[in-house]
Amino acid sequence: MSKLHIPVTAVLFALGLAGCTQNINPTDIDRAAIGAAAGATIAHVADKDESDVYKGAAIGAAAGALCNDVRLCQ
Repeated sequence: MSKLHIPVTAVLFALGLAGCTQNINPTDIDRAAIGAAAGATIAHVADKDESDVYKGAAIGAAAGALCNDVRLCQ
């Protein structure tokens, strides 16, 4: 996969997930699940090893759960 496909796919995936929490009041668990899915998918699309996919999911979950605490997703 070319290096251009990875950022384009990541941006499109993030935009698709952005609509998941419209008109609801998501909890930390909801945001963590969305972040984990996004992190794992981006790592998988980037053809990373399986352990990197798990790391991507963990980083995405942490970012999703904490994003409202730093006022990034309100």
